[in-house]
Amino acid sequence: MPAATDLLTIGQVAERVGIATSAIRFYEDQGLIESERTSGNQRRYRRHVLRRLSLILVAKRLGIPLSEVSDVFADLPHDRMPGQQDWERISRRWVAHLEARRRELEQLEREITGCIGCGCLSLQRCAVLNPGDRLGADGPGPRRLPHEG
Repeated sequence: MPAATDLLTIGQVAERVGIATSAIRFYEDQGLIESERTSGNQRRYRRHVLRRLSLILVAKRLGIPLSEVSDVFADLPHDRMPGQQDWERISRRWVAHLEARRRELEQLEREITGCIGCGCLSLQRCAVLNPGDRLGADGPGPRRLPHEG
């Protein structure tokens, strides 16, 4: 059985987590994980990096931006596995994030239902495509279509 102190190659980490080695290097470049270098300049990762990468994948699935993952990781220990309290804190934060997204989606659903239901097709009154007729300030003609030229 592998010891908690064993170092893993980038290939081993990629295989265990199920992502490409380029993704691992990207997350390392972003400061989300750390590696050690061998005398031959090869990357080696501590086993707790597997948990960090798994958490990044969960965040990605939940639509949590990497900037927020970075904020959360800033408070986690870099030299060991985070504890139960760390995970609970992250979970509470991300549940709040998901609740806010759910409220935003519900609002968008109400707006699109109203838009489809009214059939107005008016860019002057449409709260979805042109709230407050903000495009009208740019003058007449189409504003949302690319200009050919």
